[in-house]
Amino acid sequence: MPAWITPGECPGNGTEIGYPGLPFTFTLHTLTCYILPELTPVYDRRWSCMMEKAGYLQRTGCQALDSDGHSHEVIELHICGARYAVRRSDLTKAVSGRTLIQVEELTRNWEYYLGITSGLAQVSASGKALNIDLFGAGSFTLSLNSLRAVLYGRDRLAVIVRIPESPAQKLHRVAAGQQTIGAVV
Repeated sequence: MPAWITPGECPGNGTEIGYPGLPFTFTLHTLTCYILPELTPVYDRRWSCMMEKAGYLQRTGCQALDSDGHSHEVIELHICGARYAVRRSDLTKAVSGRTLIQVEELTRNWEYYLGITSGLAQVSASGKALNIDLFGAGSFTLSLNSLRAVLYGRDRLAVIVRIPESPAQKLHRVAAGQQTIGAVV
């Protein structure tokens, strides 16, 4: 046992440390007394602006029918618990150029079906990410390198993260069913 730790030093851990004949085991509860308070991260409002994982993009190789009955190979997007799809042919065009593509709802009833358009996606201005804007759900992004790896068969999944909203964007969002009133000054 380290000389600087005595049984009464660690709050709540006094009975586990320092008794002869008992095996000394490391658990999360006993390791907390070894972590110096100066080394623990301090979270402030800057950390709240970081991106957080919101879902993933998955290549399953499934075919989905659109409203006209045509079959399309789709790439699945699982964002915040909802399932969306992007047509693979449109996605390869968007990766190679700067075109907007539709993000559609994906439902399954014996087969996969493409539903209404739920958002739009396009390559970012820097050319390093695919930005996804879902109507009413927010903005998301994923790395273009990981997207290419999924498209061309090197990986099966790519992580999608939420783009944090600035305070000005939060004020301008209109909730579903909310009416806007215009005023002339």
